[in-house]
Amino acid sequence: MDGLEHLLSGPRARQAFLLRMVMEPPWAVRIEDDPALTLFAVASGSTWITGELGEPLELRAGDVAVIRGGPAYTVGDAPGTEPKVTILKDNVCVDPEGQLLTQRMALGVRTWGNSHDGSAVMLVGTWEAETEAGRPLLAALPDLLVRRRGEADSALVDLLAAEMVREEPGQEVVLDRLLDLVLVTVLRSWLAGEEQVTRGLAPADPTVGEALRLMHHHPEHAWTIASLAREVGVSRAALARRFGVLVGEPPMTYLTHWRLALAADLLVATDDAIDRVARQVGYGSGFALSAAFKRVRGVSPHQHRTAARTPTAPAATTKFA
Repeated sequence: MDGLEHLLSGPRARQAFLLRMVMEPPWAVRIEDDPALTLFAVASGSTWITGELGEPLELRAGDVAVIRGGPAYTVGDAPGTEPKVTILKDNVCVDPEGQLLTQRMALGVRTWGNSHDGSAVMLVGTWEAETEAGRPLLAALPDLLVRRRGEADSALVDLLAAEMVREEPGQEVVLDRLLDLVLVTVLRSWLAGEEQVTRGLAPADPTVGEALRLMHHHPEHAWTIASLAREVGVSRAALARRFGVLVGEPPMTYLTHWRLALAADLLVATDDAIDRVARQVGYGSGFALSAAFKRVRGVSPHQHRTAARTPTAPAATTKFA
């Protein structure tokens, strides 16, 4: 697993929110929802992004934007167009008076807008949940990342557009995987173009990259700085120095954080006993995992599992189309 694979190992679309927006000017939609990540691809026409993400930015057909959850923003036909629709948390869609739009703008399968023949067609996909293993990805991303047509694989965007309006057996799984693939191609293009070096991602350094790969692939192994250095063919001092400069922390500290992130996700995603989770991520017993978990995260594995699985109150309003 290289650095990019590691960053992408956390966020995986599962029954993702996917929408095809078809709009005819004048139009503008205010986005106040805050999913972990939003992918916004322009299939035809153009759109402007304005608001808290920075200076107004025009996206044209073939362009893709990845937006990290948090800042509110507006998409529209021009920077000055007043929004007539606001998307609130949990994809609740309201007009300027706060009235629910519900199905008033529904245009068909996963399609929504103000005109069946609108000149602007956009594809929107969101990753609602943030996993522990995916936190490094979110930390590495800017609030707004844009790849222009030709900088990433536009064929996947075209395929996603075609599949979004179909209803076939297993369609949700197909769409989830396509959404993941589009994200991978966009991020891979960005990382290669910007020569990014982020926590857990050191593409320009084969020694540190191999050390990361070993830890990511085999967290259950009893790694020491000496055994890692031996595997990558450098001295302990050299590995510690290069790893600290590129990743921002010592190898063993990074390994502890990685193991606990994996454990945190396993505790939520499975019903495995604490002892079994511990063995999968490199701790000899549930007691050892619990001690490390509480020392670093401030809660026990059991408390983490219980809190993560406690349902929140359901929204009292109808969701966006």
